[in-house]
Amino acid sequence: MIDVQRLRVLRAVAEHGSFNKAAGALLLTPSAVSQHIAALERTLGHPVAVRSTRGAILTEAGRLLVEAAEAISAELDQVRREIDRLTAPRPRLTLATFTSGGRHLLPAALARFVAAHPEVELTVLESEPEAAAPMVRGGAADLALAYHFDGPPPVGPGERPPLDWVPLMEDPLRLVVPRGHRLAGRASLGLAELSAERWVIGCLKTESFLRRYAERAGFELRVAASTTDYFFAQSLVAAGVGISLVPTVSLAPSPEVTVVQLEPPRPTRHIGLLLPRRRRPNPYTQSLTEALTPTAHRTARP
Repeated sequence: MIDVQRLRVLRAVAEHGSFNKAAGALLLTPSAVSQHIAALERTLGHPVAVRSTRGAILTEAGRLLVEAAEAISAELDQVRREIDRLTAPRPRLTLATFTSGGRHLLPAALARFVAAHPEVELTVLESEPEAAAPMVRGGAADLALAYHFDGPPPVGPGERPPLDWVPLMEDPLRLVVPRGHRLAGRASLGLAELSAERWVIGCLKTESFLRRYAERAGFELRVAASTTDYFFAQSLVAAGVGISLVPTVSLAPSPEVTVVQLEPPRPTRHIGLLLPRRRRPNPYTQSLTEALTPTAHRTARP
């Protein structure tokens, strides 16, 4: 039987690239690390690490063991959290969310969840997707409401422990122009028609995304204002500073601006949930996912 402590030592050797550095990280002597690795190799019947002048290199068997060790460690961490929940006065659920998605999608869903599970101590943490994914992996959050633009979901196929992506809705970006703008009466338009306009940016991610689309359309983006708040950006549009591209869930109705749909290919945010991949799903996580799904469907606009 493979000893879990020896797997922990092998993971440290893989991470630090040498027996000596692994020993320092684990507060062991290099001799103790060598003994653990030797015992692991005797149990396995195959070498797992080869020492060289540059440190230690894992064999193929060693790499397979490290992958298994990471999965085992994640499972043990999950079991520990489940045991903590069993012994805690109340079960707990922590949700990470980005601001605009949380503002529009969470209130109704959380009201249903709290009514169905009054025993749960619910915590909501504001976090952008790039920070939320490590929170879910590390156990600081049980799930995260997140989004991505082009490309695959932010689950990282090589990341450990792995995450699952549960899509909720498409959130197309809309053009917001001042009332009375020359394009305000259009039902839809292409991005290339906006080459002469000055832009108000509501999010740094939107800016980089928009610059790519502008380049494809054959023009250079002219930025009049840059903010980190879509609602502030729309206020600047109403003041005549420029036009803006705003996700559907972040639109703030105002008589001072007009919303125009962009023609395909239109920039779109894909909103979903990041969940830890588990053999036994957390029932509270499942319940909150089910509460969010109809809310997302009602919020999505064509």
